[in-house]
Amino acid sequence: MRSAERDPARLDRLEVRRAAERAAPSYDAAAALHREVGRRMAERLALVKLRPRTILDAGCGTGEALGELRTRYPQATLLGLDQAAAMLAAAKRRAGAPRPPPALARLLGARARPAPAPLLVRADAARLPLADGSVDLIWSNLMLQWIDEPAPAFAEFLRAMSVGGLLLFTTLGPDTLNELRSAFAGIDRWTHVSRFLDLHDVGDMLVAAGFADPVMDAERLTLTYKDSAVMLRELKAVGGHNATLGRPRGLMGRERWRRMLEALERCRRDGRLPATYEVIYGHAWKPEPRLSADGRAIVRFARRDVR
Repeated sequence: MRSAERDPARLDRLEVRRAAERAAPSYDAAAALHREVGRRMAERLALVKLRPRTILDAGCGTGEALGELRTRYPQATLLGLDQAAAMLAAAKRRAGAPRPPPALARLLGARARPAPAPLLVRADAARLPLADGSVDLIWSNLMLQWIDEPAPAFAEFLRAMSVGGLLLFTTLGPDTLNELRSAFAGIDRWTHVSRFLDLHDVGDMLVAAGFADPVMDAERLTLTYKDSAVMLRELKAVGGHNATLGRPRGLMGRERWRRMLEALERCRRDGRLPATYEVIYGHAWKPEPRLSADGRAIVRFARRDVR
């Protein structure tokens, strides 16, 4: 049995970061899926009664969600975390966008007051540089699929969250890019598409980390393209580069590339090439601790009125 380090489907963490760094200039123009999933996350957040003092966007990319979170929670302190310096630089530029003109600001009144810029931190989601219990809401949109095992990130999220805090996230499931995966099948011995975790496995990791009341569901979204060149270019533009350890280290060769493209063409429907994404949505809460710092059980008593 192969060790985890030699599993060709595992991700090369350095290559993941390099792909994100390269994608930063092109990300916003190509991130239609990320924006749509973020919009759907925001709809779910609207159903939750929460007044967070501190919010973490884990995997903030170019910072688009930070604007949504600022609008929804204007008094909160915002933290944006990403492992790619170029993404954080783009988020900083976005946060420094011009304010409303004076006339509009007068009409908006208090709502137009400049809010503090988000704090941007370059770090790994599985090694948060945050104090225990310091965050009330963690938002993470389409970041966890870039971590082989989300369990360490979930453990860090729980540690950094306050009791009663909410984790809201999305990631990608195993049906993601099945057209591209099928097209590469049998072409060579290399891995060409990342491995994505099943919804139930992600939910089990949440529970194992100590989260309470997890809610998981999934849906399939399909983007369509006029040809394979546009599809592959857009994947690269958002950092969707093949970062598996078993990826090809050189050119595939014309014949194998031609066979892959022919197989991909067989997926064409109504004149368009589809790219399917299985989007997994999850949220869970940090419960009251059951053990003290020294490992003793915590017993709580509730007062009952006697009449």
